[in-house]
Amino acid sequence: MNKMQQLLYPELASSATAPSGDADAGPRVSVLFPLPLPKAYDYLCDSEELPPVGSFVSAPFGPREVTGVVWPANKGEAKKKNAKVQNLKTISRVFDAPPLASDLVDFIDWAADYTMYPKGAILRMVMRVKDAFDGPRMQTAFVATGEKPARITPKREAVLAAAGAEPQTAAQLAEASGMSEAVVRGLVSAGSLAKVEVDPDPPFDAPDLMRAGPTLSGDQQYAADFVAEIIARDEHKAILVDGVTGSGKTEVYFEAVAAALRKDPDAQALILLPEIALTLPFLERVEARFGAAPAPWHSDLTGAQRRRTWRRVAEGQARLVVGARSALFLPFPKLQLIVVDEEHDSAYKQEEGVIYHARDLAVARGARAGFPVLLASATPSLETVVNVDEGRYEAVGLAGRFNDAQMPDISLIDMREDAPDAGKWLSPRLVDEINANLSAGEQSLLFLNRRGYAPLTLCRRCGHKMTAPGSDTMLVEHRFENRLVCHHTGFSMPKPSVCPVCKAVDSLAACGPGVERVAEEAKERWPDARIEVLSSDTAPGPRTMRAVLDAMKAGEIDILIATQVAAKGHHFPNLTLVGVVDADLGLAGGDLRAAERTYQLLSQVTGRAGRAEKPGRAMLQTYQADAAVLQALASGDRDAFLAAEAMGRQELGFPPYGRLAAVTLRSPDEVALDRAANAMRATAPVADGIEILGPARTPIYRLRGIARMRLLVKARRNVNLQAYLSDWLKRTKSQSGVRITLDINPYSFM
Repeated sequence: MNKMQQLLYPELASSATAPSGDADAGPRVSVLFPLPLPKAYDYLCDSEELPPVGSFVSAPFGPREVTGVVWPANKGEAKKKNAKVQNLKTISRVFDAPPLASDLVDFIDWAADYTMYPKGAILRMVMRVKDAFDGPRMQTAFVATGEKPARITPKREAVLAAAGAEPQTAAQLAEASGMSEAVVRGLVSAGSLAKVEVDPDPPFDAPDLMRAGPTLSGDQQYAADFVAEIIARDEHKAILVDGVTGSGKTEVYFEAVAAALRKDPDAQALILLPEIALTLPFLERVEARFGAAPAPWHSDLTGAQRRRTWRRVAEGQARLVVGARSALFLPFPKLQLIVVDEEHDSAYKQEEGVIYHARDLAVARGARAGFPVLLASATPSLETVVNVDEGRYEAVGLAGRFNDAQMPDISLIDMREDAPDAGKWLSPRLVDEINANLSAGEQSLLFLNRRGYAPLTLCRRCGHKMTAPGSDTMLVEHRFENRLVCHHTGFSMPKPSVCPVCKAVDSLAACGPGVERVAEEAKERWPDARIEVLSSDTAPGPRTMRAVLDAMKAGEIDILIATQVAAKGHHFPNLTLVGVVDADLGLAGGDLRAAERTYQLLSQVTGRAGRAEKPGRAMLQTYQADAAVLQALASGDRDAFLAAEAMGRQELGFPPYGRLAAVTLRSPDEVALDRAANAMRATAPVADGIEILGPARTPIYRLRGIARMRLLVKARRNVNLQAYLSDWLKRTKSQSGVRITLDINPYSFM
């Protein structure tokens, strides 16, 4: 390992040794392993025909067999190929799986250089399905033969009724019929069911590219034609599809998908979504448009489902994929279009493991492979807007809502003048509007981006704040479960009856509102209304969440109280009022994107109102009614807000007008951490266009017993930030027990 890798991955310093053995001659290849190591290693191949670059192979690495990928040798390694081969081990096996495409190999190399994570760590994201490299293990299934058994029973009749021409496993037949697998086996012995071998990972049905979509509006047709022309010319372009909420951006990029897949019978397309909650209903929407279900990719899939998608993508038998950010690393052999829906969403930023932004990497992948990337949003990020303004991206806009639906009327409720009753959180004006909606039989959404009952629990007697063990994070009360929960670490405990410090009984008080507390108030005010709470706590899985969203769409809920999981991508025809309980929530904390994110989130949630025939309205409760971001929301002047935001960033040299990297040091030993952070700051190279900020404690200093300090590197846009960081790390002396992580263009500052 080189010096930089030892700093970033100290736990691998002793094990990252080149393979050795007794062989001394023969053809050889380089193999990259899915481990956090920076380079490929040379191996001998006992076959005259070398496996091509991208092939999956198994080889001894240290004391174990590891599956890796044949990798192109760099120029320095190529010179060594001419030298005498010494002490190289031999590849054990070449897997019968399609090799990775050359553009994906190139993308992995580029992503490693850009993110400053080892190539092997990037490759690991591609190889995350371990049992997909072998050919399929055929599965025994059964079909009806048409022969009746000599002895017929009700149980056998039930199984035969469930059987048909399509093969089903014994377990599937047993589940479908409500009988046991023993009955199935009995029918096999009687000749009524025949065994057949089937692939457990069947190909996905090809989309019907000639299937007509819905009739497009004039704006939609213009946008679809604009994108289709770029696709026809084989141009790489990043294209912003910019349209207000409800304008029909999805139908525009569906047309782009159809155009890209029609152009080449082997072409594949990928649609990225920011959240799993959006994925399940969206899959049905894609199937309705193309007559075939797309291949899904998200964290809620079973192991078998993930294997099927991975294998069929690799074999080119999944032409359209819909997934979360990690779908970007699926082994597409001929990816020709990427759509990044809600491109502004911060969920595209991966904050653990390899830190990357899927939108930025998607644009880079399209640029390197020469295909277009569509970025769709009603509230595009400032980075994307500036790229459009400076001519690096194309843009096409949708000015109005589909079917002439009107944008909601947005008004501010100044809580200093229209304060709620003591102990309550809804202002009289908002309460009156909800009363009017209930009388009219229309739905209301109360939005608060804060889970649980209350964000802070403290002792009324001594002032002690309840925090997670080994962390500076506040415990959030969940009154429905009578528990205190940390949303950063996952720690959970029953709410104690006494203060752990002063031992006062029943002194722990909930401070501030969460969605559960707002729901408590709503149920007191409107006992006859149908009220539901929707957050990742009350609906922990996508299917539970989907059930609530479906009930809202069907009109079975009068008042939905929700966090940001209901803020985007959902269409509720009878929703006419959105009330934002705390519009100031995202404005604190010193985050350079705080105002932008607040604008995006509140635009998305208020955009849920009035998407059908009935007009909608939104009311934002605030103690900062003069804040520029809230005034922009109320006036609907997005461009003025973005212009002001851009001016402020440009004056300070922050992204997108400058470059930023976070260097975070972590250690359980605070003394060692402080010493290491200051020592690292002292070794920072002096360079034109570079400014070092810090070191400083992170806002959440302790997390799971680990303390954290951060340095920020601010650079001019034309500075090679990665080269600077590499040089700095080479000058830095490693400190025992201190781990360093890098984040190019950080989004989280906690």
